[in-house]
Amino acid sequence: MGQAKTLTDQELKRVLNFVACQKHAKRNRAMLLVTHWSGMRVGEVAALRIGDVWSAESGVKDEVRLLSEQTKGKHPRSVFIPQKLRRELAAYLATIDRTDISKPLFSTQKRDHFTANTLCQHFHWLYRQAGIAGASSHSGRRTFITALANKGVGVRVLMALAGHRNISTTQAYIDVNDEMKRRAVELV
Repeated sequence: MGQAKTLTDQELKRVLNFVACQKHAKRNRAMLLVTHWSGMRVGEVAALRIGDVWSAESGVKDEVRLLSEQTKGKHPRSVFIPQKLRRELAAYLATIDRTDISKPLFSTQKRDHFTANTLCQHFHWLYRQAGIAGASSHSGRRTFITALANKGVGVRVLMALAGHRNISTTQAYIDVNDEMKRRAVELV
């Protein structure tokens, strides 16, 4: 199996338009955008608790501190949340009960937490139903890293944002595209 598809802006809009017409639209939109705009792994998204992203005093946090048990490599890390994602999370949080901040941020329709596996399957279904071939739960993360690389963010910064321990892992995520190559040759 190859790497997950990197989505274009138009493909992401297509998925979000599909999600908008489905049950749990705000939840599904927020989950997808967390992967696309913060680069979190699907297992990290599934492990999020309300208190990880929200506080009664300050609202949606601009930095999420993931504990070792919430990450793939069992290494705690910080995830920075851009303003546009904070707005999306605030819209979603307004639709749920936030009194118990230890509860999962994203719950299934049965009010259970998502496991990494069930969320992977859910993302795969959303992408497939939206007609995006080759996309998977890892597509948001790859799209995030590739988009930042395309904007000139250095690989060491990308490595830190992705929570990778090895720079070669980060390099494998970057999907080189024609626009990147066009800009590169113009530097000569």
